[in-house]
Amino acid sequence: MTDSPKCPKCGGEYTYFDGSLYVCPDCTHEFNIGEESEEAADVARDSNGAELFDGDAVTVIKDLKVKGSSMVIKRGTKVRSIRLTENPEEVDCKIEGSSIVLKTCFLKK
Repeated sequence: MTDSPKCPKCGGEYTYFDGSLYVCPDCTHEFNIGEESEEAADVARDSNGAELFDGDAVTVIKDLKVKGSSMVIKRGTKVRSIRLTENPEEVDCKIEGSSIVLKTCFLKK
């Protein structure tokens, strides 16, 4: 049995080769060995793939429950002056006076 590489996106171990690319069944990410660039992984992107920068204004695309609170962030809420974090999948922002970290997959520019 051949050893398949781990998925560079989610770290899944059950990748398989489908003839031209490796595919991860957990996150449906397709990749070639050695062609994944580390630079691309360090860029924060919204749900549509647009690059995010410090100070951008974004909109929430889904109702989000805030853990540890009864607060709900409604879809369509405009968030101004986001701050990027060390994790490219998260941004820091203030909503209704509370500092909150949001996942970029729930935001659009």
